[in-house]
Amino acid sequence: MATQRPTKSIDNPGSGAAAAKAPRGTRVRPVPAVSRSIAILRLLGDTRQPMGVKAIADALELIPSTCLHILRVLVSEGLVTVDPSTKRYALGSGMISLARSVLGGGSFAQLVQPALDRLASHSGVTAMGVEVTGVQSAVVLALSRSDQPFRFHTDVGSQFNSLVSATGRLIAAHNGETWAQLRKRFEKIEWDNAPSFDQWKSEVEQAKALGWSVDRDHFINGMTAVAVPMIGPSGRMTHTLAAVGLSSHLDLTAVNALAARMLQEARQLSGALL
Repeated sequence: MATQRPTKSIDNPGSGAAAAKAPRGTRVRPVPAVSRSIAILRLLGDTRQPMGVKAIADALELIPSTCLHILRVLVSEGLVTVDPSTKRYALGSGMISLARSVLGGGSFAQLVQPALDRLASHSGVTAMGVEVTGVQSAVVLALSRSDQPFRFHTDVGSQFNSLVSATGRLIAAHNGETWAQLRKRFEKIEWDNAPSFDQWKSEVEQAKALGWSVDRDHFINGMTAVAVPMIGPSGRMTHTLAAVGLSSHLDLTAVNALAARMLQEARQLSGALL
C-alpha cells in the first residue's frame, strides 16, 4: 500500500503566469495571451476532468469570449481536445509530444534513471530526479519506486511548492532570497506537521553547511525525505536527487548513509550533464 500525496502543485500557480518568477536580472514583458493559455493548460491538468468554457473562464477570471478564442487555438494545435456533444475541454495528446521532448534522448530524466534505480533498490526508498523550475515549484522528472509494501507515492510530472520537504530546504539555501522573502513564501506552504519558521531556517542553514538536507515527519508525517543538490555549469542548482522512505526505517545512521550514497551519485551525474 502506497502513501498517497496530491500530484498537483501544493502552492498552485493556478490562475496563470502571475505566479511565475523570472530569473534575476531578466525583464519579462507581460504577454496576456500566453499567460492565459498556460493558465488554461495548468487548470485542465490540475482538474483532470473536462471543463466547459464558463467553468474555465470563472476559475481563471477570464472573459468567456476571450477564453473561447484561446481554447480554439489550443484545440487547433492539438494541446486541448473538445467533446462536440458536451462542449467540454480536456488536455490533448499534443501535450504528450511536448513531454516526450523533455524526457527524450539525452535528457536529465534518462541520465538520472539508473542512479534512481540503484538508490531505490539499495535503500528501500522512492527516489526522484527533481527539476527546480522558474515558477516557484519543483517538478518530478524521473522516479524509481522500491518494492516496500508501504512507500511514498508520486508521479512523473508532479509539481510541489519549491520550499517544501528536503528539496525545498536546498532551494532556500541556494536561491539567494532574503529571509524576509522566504518567510512570506514559507507561510503559504501546506505541511502535515509544520515546523516553525525558526526551526525551518535552522535546517536550511544546516543544509547549506552539509551540502544535503533532510525533512523528517514535516512534509508528510511518518516519512523522511533526503535531498542532495545538482549544480549546473553556471554554478546554479538546477536539479536535486530526492529520496523518501518510512521514518521508522530511516534512523540517523541510515539517513547519513543514504545522503552519502546520493552525494556520490549526484557527483557522477553532474559530470555527465556538463
